[in-house]
Amino acid sequence: MTDPINKDRQAAKDALRNALIQHSGDTKHEAVVDAISILTRLNPTPAPARNIQLRDGNWLLINAPNFPGGQRLENGTHLYSLGRIAFNMFQPKDLLIKIDRVMQPILPIPHSSQRTHDIQVEFTTVNEAIPLQGIVNNLGVCEPSTDDTIQVQFTGGNLAPKLETDLQAWKATFGNQSNLSQSTLKEKLMNLFLKWMFGLTAPKGMNQDTGEVAFTMKRSPKGKLQILYLDESLRITKGEKGTVLVCERQGT
Repeated sequence: MTDPINKDRQAAKDALRNALIQHSGDTKHEAVVDAISILTRLNPTPAPARNIQLRDGNWLLINAPNFPGGQRLENGTHLYSLGRIAFNMFQPKDLLIKIDRVMQPILPIPHSSQRTHDIQVEFTTVNEAIPLQGIVNNLGVCEPSTDDTIQVQFTGGNLAPKLETDLQAWKATFGNQSNLSQSTLKEKLMNLFLKWMFGLTAPKGMNQDTGEVAFTMKRSPKGKLQILYLDESLRITKGEKGTVLVCERQGT
């Protein structure tokens, strides 16, 4: 006989997925908020922030991306400028990109009690003669703060092409990382502030063999992320500013 609680939980998970589909992945829509509220009351995992077996893994974002300044097209595509998804660290920062998917690997770090907390944004360029596919990695680490909360800190990031991307075309688009001529005075002052405040080191150039560009953040601020729901296939978190993320586990 099926456990009634497990049956209710599965029904609540299905209802949340359907609500996300019907409302374009908007976690602020009333129907999605209600579905999340129902499911979180059925959370099967006590102290989820400390449950390594369920907490760790490769997680796929299934709600709409929530970077600032985005545009959603009628076909469900989400467009952003490159700068909006990576602290304005990469040039050309105004390049229009389409987000293909967002992954979040929570994986062990050798010889450390912390885990990775990267945000991997896979994208395709828009309006380019040759569409380019790449990945922006916003690199971070995390560790439990309370039974249901993890502390998160970003450490830097990198921009790299996917394997199938033409490397020469990639270099032509992203090769000039020192070009700050189009930055406004306000943006230049902000970059100086970030460098002083957070120990942020902007990209100095591109690895000509791989096409990778990287930056570091030595003194980034720490944030808290509450785990509202966690099981073997689904995770729901809420940030300090109220941002809710719904993720599905990928692989085994």
